[in-house]
Amino acid sequence: MKIAIFGKKIKRDSFSHIQKLFDILNTQNIDTYFYEPFYKCLNKKASIKLYSKKTFKYHYDINKSFNFLISIGGDGTILDAVTLIRNKNIPIIGINTGRLGFLSNISKTEIEDSITKILNNNYKIEERTLLKITSKSKITNDFNFALNEISFIKKDSGSMISIDVYIDDIFANTYWADGLIISTPTGSTAYSLSVGGPIVIPNSKNIIISPIAPHTLTVRPIVIQDSAKLKIKISGRNKNYLLTLDSRSIKITSSNEFYITKANFTIKIVNISSDLYFSMLRNKLMWGVDKRN
Repeated sequence: MKIAIFGKKIKRDSFSHIQKLFDILNTQNIDTYFYEPFYKCLNKKASIKLYSKKTFKYHYDINKSFNFLISIGGDGTILDAVTLIRNKNIPIIGINTGRLGFLSNISKTEIEDSITKILNNNYKIEERTLLKITSKSKITNDFNFALNEISFIKKDSGSMISIDVYIDDIFANTYWADGLIISTPTGSTAYSLSVGGPIVIPNSKNIIISPIAPHTLTVRPIVIQDSAKLKIKISGRNKNYLLTLDSRSIKITSSNEFYITKANFTIKIVNISSDLYFSMLRNKLMWGVDKRN
């Protein structure tokens, strides 16, 4: 078995848990490759023993011969890992050393039990959809996909921007706001949720459109089918704006039209828990903590 390990930085209180992971992989003779910057970070920690010196750095260093990628961190780390996995169908195991962890669903205290189950093929795969963005002008030389959301945001603290949205070539609305979030169901518990968007079950086959601080109070988030094709036009007093794809930001101009569709591939997330999605929401969002419930 061949596994890639991806991460950024980890806090000292996670060292012993992560060491347990490496010990298990070594005991099981797993062929392990580390993300090079993460390897250098870990190698400086005297209390962490690394059993492999094999590394990778770019998405083209990862091929379909890998059985899994283990992401160590939070949900943001998994979003970065997606840019390495891309359309290679390599399942991601998310170990949460961060905070909430909707995607990184294995807590650091569950590592030993969870990894043992995965190595014994006792797990499930959840497929998560992505959004693809294109334009007549080239947006980016890299990865034009997002697992959580694509956002259009004003670049400074000045006046609001005007965003025209067409759904399947039919004009839907002009949003006069600080920005607009186009979200997948996976991203419905991320940025979209913070601006009042609905929580949408991951396999619901939807796209959520959520305005950021809209000037018109009657403008609310809307949920549409993920087979829809969106066209976006932006205008305002300023000529430059920000386009974000998950945690990646790109400067754009109002001269572009943007087209958003569902990607033709999915990201595979490993899940070892038998809990339903609603159980996870209750735990992560602390529903029912109020004793009056």
